[in-house]
Amino acid sequence: MTLRLILFVALATLAQPSLAQDRAQVERQFHAWLEQTVWPRAAGEGVSRTTFDEAFSGVALNWDLPDLVPPGTQPQGPQRQLQAEFGSPGDYFNRSSVDGATSVGRRMMDRHAGTLRAVEQATGVPGRILLAIWGRESGYGQIEIPHDAFEVLGTKAFMSTRADYFTDELVAALEIAEAGHVSPDNMRSSWAGALGQPQFMPSSVLRYAADGDGDGRADIWTSEADTLASIGNYLAQHGWVPGRDWGFEVRVPPSVSCALEGPDQGRPIAEWEALGIARVNGRPFPEQERSAEGFLLMPAGRQGPAFIVTPNFYVLKAYNMSDLYALFVGHVGDRIQYGAGDFAAGWGRVDGLLRSDVAAMQRALEGLGHDVGGADGLPGFRTRRSIGRWQESVGQPATCFPDRSLVEALAK
Repeated sequence: MTLRLILFVALATLAQPSLAQDRAQVERQFHAWLEQTVWPRAAGEGVSRTTFDEAFSGVALNWDLPDLVPPGTQPQGPQRQLQAEFGSPGDYFNRSSVDGATSVGRRMMDRHAGTLRAVEQATGVPGRILLAIWGRESGYGQIEIPHDAFEVLGTKAFMSTRADYFTDELVAALEIAEAGHVSPDNMRSSWAGALGQPQFMPSSVLRYAADGDGDGRADIWTSEADTLASIGNYLAQHGWVPGRDWGFEVRVPPSVSCALEGPDQGRPIAEWEALGIARVNGRPFPEQERSAEGFLLMPAGRQGPAFIVTPNFYVLKAYNMSDLYALFVGHVGDRIQYGAGDFAAGWGRVDGLLRSDVAAMQRALEGLGHDVGGADGLPGFRTRRSIGRWQESVGQPATCFPDRSLVEALAK
């Protein structure tokens, strides 16, 4: 063993007790914080001492969670995150995910036909949409929900980049336990603190969880009927428009700029039709949709499928802010109920970019006066159309999607 290696091992060995002592000290601070900060807030919301003690019995900090900021340290997560590879939007629609969600969803449509009819009648949300969300969030209840919710929420509330937000969610979780919907020791969550089969944050459980099986409880952990009713109630409360679809895949002629994308550039679907936009299956738009507002969606710019979406698409985004999430839900729902096939247009290739490359491009566009929605390395609709507007301003064909040549041109 070399002298350098011997010194390294010795220093590492000496550091281990110090690290353990530091973590032990933070654990003590955590439990003091629970007593001094969380307990008074919880008691003020009607949480009993019995519920509070049961919730935190045996709970310790989970040091493996992301975005943690232990006392005395500085946030590091966002800088590292920007170094992630920027992948193709088409990866979101991989064959196994789409086919699995579709095939199981069809079985669930038969199994829960009565519940789906009742929820659709009460909320206006079609059963196929309820199923697609359920499938995406928890694999129709088959994906294990791995974490103790109070461990996750307690850790993130005490030492994360969004501590205030998670403190509110932690108190909400205690209120759920106090109400008796689920015992504290059975309250399981994702690594982010999302609960149950619909993956609601605790505050959403309090607002939107519904009793679908009539037993007087809203149990989103073990009751499939309650899960479906809760998803329907969530979407209805966020503005789902009964009788309208979520959207239609379309062909966009070269004469229509991809920079017209976005929820703030809507127009009656008949007007999009007059511009030459048509459904890929050759069918006309439904008559009741033609006079209603629609929006252009091109999640990969000119390098992928295009859609005319309705306000219901943006209700799906209230569940998860990703365009691709909402598109996945609508697409899988159509496959479940109607047997729809793959998108007619393929997803184009993506250059080997890092998210930091995309973020640098976004900052350059901001410097030119464009609203890109924030330099986060993720090309949402504001970034996509800003790319198109810049390309048009310099006489280039608008693609509305980042690539290596665009990053290099804007860096000059």
